[in-house]
Amino acid sequence: MHAIGRTVADYIHVISSRYSFWNTSFGADHFMLSCHDWGPHTTSYVPHLFNNSIRVLCNANTSEGFNPQKDVSLAEINLKTGDITGLTGGPSPSRRSTLAFFAGGLHGAIRNELMQQWKGKDQDVLVYEKLPPGKSYESMLKNSKFCLCPSGYEVASPRVVESIYAECVAVLISDGYVPPFSDVLNWNAFSVKVDVKDIPNIKKILMSISQSQYLRMHRRVKQVQRHFMNNGSPKRFDLFHMIVHSIWLRRLNIRVQD
Repeated sequence: MHAIGRTVADYIHVISSRYSFWNTSFGADHFMLSCHDWGPHTTSYVPHLFNNSIRVLCNANTSEGFNPQKDVSLAEINLKTGDITGLTGGPSPSRRSTLAFFAGGLHGAIRNELMQQWKGKDQDVLVYEKLPPGKSYESMLKNSKFCLCPSGYEVASPRVVESIYAECVAVLISDGYVPPFSDVLNWNAFSVKVDVKDIPNIKKILMSISQSQYLRMHRRVKQVQRHFMNNGSPKRFDLFHMIVHSIWLRRLNIRVQD
């Protein structure tokens, strides 16, 4: 057993032997939270934790056992300082000159395919492994209509929330990814889902979206933005409350006998 798996197993053993609550439901009315890539894997060392408990995970990959009925997809956010000042907002749709944008490391089959198809090949779909000198990542997000969010080695990416902050319509390119808060948010209303096999057709797909449809999506991105805000002191409907609400919804489905 891996050292981290052993730590998790030992922890569950301690709380289950000291307290009666875990054993009453075999962990079904308990939750754990992890945004690390290893989070889903470490839970597999404890069957009750993996199969019964509510797992709040950034890497919400159905191919790795993520169960939307009992698990919670956690929005991944990369904040260098913990402050979102300057990251939110952006120009109006009419002032966004780039159709689609992505910049990020080359890891995972999906990103490899995206780079092969689009890196340096189109003036409307700008795909970079590394931004050219003088270009700002945040300004590129804010000047793009659509922001490409391909999975890397793991399905989750902070680019989804970065796009929402920049009021850029996120384009989700993944296999098996369950977007955060899908039980209450209609992602089809404010994002675009592109199958991996359709990566060569990204420009065609995005160009087929009418101006009126894009404006509706952009407006809805602004509306849902508050649900992804990370505040020092939680505010109503922000990220903290959305996570707690998602956990609460799943707890409602659990009946624990006295």
